[in-house]
Amino acid sequence: MAVFTEEEQQRIQTAVADAEKDTSGEVRVCIEKTCTDDPLNRAVKYFTQLGMEKTRLRNGVLIYVATVDRKFAIIGDAGINAVVPANFWDSTKEEMLSQFKYGNLVEGIVSGIENTGAQLKKYFPYMLNDKNELPDDIAFMDGN
Repeated sequence: MAVFTEEEQQRIQTAVADAEKDTSGEVRVCIEKTCTDDPLNRAVKYFTQLGMEKTRLRNGVLIYVATVDRKFAIIGDAGINAVVPANFWDSTKEEMLSQFKYGNLVEGIVSGIENTGAQLKKYFPYMLNDKNELPDDIAFMDGN
């Protein structure tokens, strides 16, 4: 799926790695072209499909984007949802949307990653012997 250039993909992966440096939390980005379902439902499906609910502290976050249909969602696992402020996901989505409106897809995704990383750092600081439980690469999906 040629949605992003190699440089853009690297920028997103670097943002994920940087966001995870100071936290035990995990961030994944999931991209597909179209979404015929509610984007939140789609994000839930891929959250499970990618095994994100299996992190030790239940502190995984998925940023889902359907590029052609211009839909997106952000979901967090039970551990992070229990501690972030009630408006956190909405404010992060608004920040991303402010970039998406101008066609800045990569900027919007990176903004969401950085905002998420800051919250993860606050509530799930890096722990000695922490390991990266999930890959940092972008999960490109085909709708199945």
